[in-house]
Amino acid sequence: MQLVKSLTSLLIACLFATACFAQNKKEGPKPAHSIEELEKQLEKILDDTHTPGMSVAIVHRDAPEWIAGLGQADVAAHLATTPETLFRIGSTSKGFVSLSILKLANEDKLSLQDPVHKLAPDVWFENPWEASDPVRVVDLLEHTTGWDDIHPREYAKDAPGITLREALDYDHHSRISRWPPGTRMAYCNSGPAVAAYIVEKITGQRFEDYVTKNFFRPIGMTTATYSQPTSGMLTNLYQPDGKTPYPYWNILYRPAGAINASANDMAAYVRFYLNRGTVNDTQIMPSSSIDRMEVPTRTWAAKQGLETGYGLTNYWSIREGFVYHGHDGGVNGGLTDMAYLPDYNVGYFYSINSGNGDAFGKIGKAIRAYVTRELRKPTLPPEAPLPRSATDYAGWYEPDSPRVELAHFLVRLIGLARIRFDDGRLLMTSLGEKNEAFVPVTETQFRRMPKNGLPDPIPTLALLAPNDEGRFIEIAGGTMKQVPAWFAIIEIALAAWFVLAVVSILLYAPFWLLGGLSKKRRRPAERAMRLWPLVAVLSLAAAVVVVMVARADPITRMGNLTGWSVAFFLATVAYAFTTVASALALWRAPREGVRTAARRFSEAVILALLIAAAYLSYWGIIGLRTWA
Repeated sequence: MQLVKSLTSLLIACLFATACFAQNKKEGPKPAHSIEELEKQLEKILDDTHTPGMSVAIVHRDAPEWIAGLGQADVAAHLATTPETLFRIGSTSKGFVSLSILKLANEDKLSLQDPVHKLAPDVWFENPWEASDPVRVVDLLEHTTGWDDIHPREYAKDAPGITLREALDYDHHSRISRWPPGTRMAYCNSGPAVAAYIVEKITGQRFEDYVTKNFFRPIGMTTATYSQPTSGMLTNLYQPDGKTPYPYWNILYRPAGAINASANDMAAYVRFYLNRGTVNDTQIMPSSSIDRMEVPTRTWAAKQGLETGYGLTNYWSIREGFVYHGHDGGVNGGLTDMAYLPDYNVGYFYSINSGNGDAFGKIGKAIRAYVTRELRKPTLPPEAPLPRSATDYAGWYEPDSPRVELAHFLVRLIGLARIRFDDGRLLMTSLGEKNEAFVPVTETQFRRMPKNGLPDPIPTLALLAPNDEGRFIEIAGGTMKQVPAWFAIIEIALAAWFVLAVVSILLYAPFWLLGGLSKKRRRPAERAMRLWPLVAVLSLAAAVVVVMVARADPITRMGNLTGWSVAFFLATVAYAFTTVASALALWRAPREGVRTAARRFSEAVILALLIAAAYLSYWGIIGLRTWA
């Protein structure tokens, strides 16, 4: 689901509260053997993590097993959560966009392969490859448009009553393809919104009304709604303290994440998938449409046969050795997971009214441990020999399909990985793990064999056929590009140099500041070349601190013109200005009165600061106006 310790991590966290493709390596909890025991486990997790309440459903193909609300929906009023309490399900809402598009496709009113410009020429987007690789309807749903995810300004817009067309016109700058559509997957909230607008154009109905008529009512989601309910059925969503509620967020792109639904609603929705589109012996959607939702087709890896990944707003996830389908979701103060095991005819839903990722993860593990307690794990596919071309793929790789383009400057550095082959296995070393092992299943597909934990039962890594853009691999839904070893080593060296420079400046500063109190140790000629680098580092630290402190409400604070967003803008500008001032101070420092060691030290740290300032300027971080 996380890079929450930096500017990038904040932006990613405010777009989406949880990452879904990662598999936790720790052993899960001891499975509960009854619903009563599971309920006690969940209540303890809520209590231990100060999470007010949750909504939960465990269902089988034939009937629900457990539908409940636990904890409190309103802390101040001591209002208990019930199976009827509505929770914000976030991006789990996106499934109804795909269902709507597939229904129209089944009625021959459109095709998944139709270019978007053909169906909605009035929607602005930019694709430099439109002539050869147009953005197609399927790209909107499999997140293969190449577009950036929506910007903080779009997230922060509180838009009650706005039409979908007005929402798409509000800010379109994120809808620019960064690579040929249909090659890489990068999660993008505006894609499903554009697809929903196509539904409106073809049907002449408001998207929300179309979904209510064709899906909510037939499925049995009797209280689900895209709007803020007027009754008291909606839970409050809480800040990390578990006491302070967030205001209701009228999401700009409602089809992408605005649904409020109860445990009863979501139990019916999960059973709809388990029964392959049938509800009470009535076929709402053909089973072939459900099958299609579960299979990615557009990325390079999908075209080479890798089944795992993101289908039509429905993705694969490997958890504790089992392969799930479904979708999760996150809003300010709320996290949701909807997942099911089609081969075992069981699934679950849960949602919490807090953004507590620790609680969310523990609850999910407890529910899955119960659901799978008596199930036999999938059979592991046999190992295959390494392909003859394996050695061609050895080397360094960097992430090439970032969800948030603003995060690219950091993701490409911390995501660097080295691949080698040994003893019939692919070994990947990255910042997070050394020699993570993958065994071949076919000539191009590999499954993970973690040092601690269960092996993956299906392939999740693919060696992609070389093309005009270079050599790539796909792993866990992300595309990585091979880079020359010298390039990767230089990047690592420069990053390490910058970190050492910052640390040394901060460590050295107290000594010369205190030394300046003594007349004997004062060195006026060195004062400017010492002071400006310190101010530069403190300016950069201030930008990071602003981001970290703003995390309590990042969308509001950073997506609007606020003291927080202005402070970040000023801090980054100050860093660039003071870094240049540092270089000028060093250049102007007289030869006499400056110790050789002090000059050499200043040259080293100031050059590192200058390189970092140039790098941050190149990626648009210096002077970033997150509200614009």
